[in-house]
Amino acid sequence: MSQTEAGNQRAAKTWRRIPDGIRVRLRENAQEGVIDGLTELVIGPARNPDGRTQYRVNFGHSDRMLVAEDALVIVIDEEGLVLMRKEKIDYRRLVTEQLRGGFSEDRFVPSA
Repeated sequence: MSQTEAGNQRAAKTWRRIPDGIRVRLRENAQEGVIDGLTELVIGPARNPDGRTQYRVNFGHSDRMLVAEDALVIVIDEEGLVLMRKEKIDYRRLVTEQLRGGFSEDRFVPSA
């Protein structure tokens, strides 16, 4: 097994996925959408740390895109909690704590 493969296996074991329903923004063009799941049918070099998936991001209507984690930032509200669809504040706090444990502070941006 090569060092790259071993590194990918370690990353996959420690990787913390962004849950469905979390509002995210593309780093490149600041377009906002909602995580709508994962897909293993990926094309291109950009993949999540597990080495085999990309996020499906819903930008509204039927506009979806496959995006790797590195291309996303997580949108937070004025209290610093992640924005999610129809979730109670206690669950949002829990998810925020979990994501902050796995991502650097620059991966969280205030809502526009």
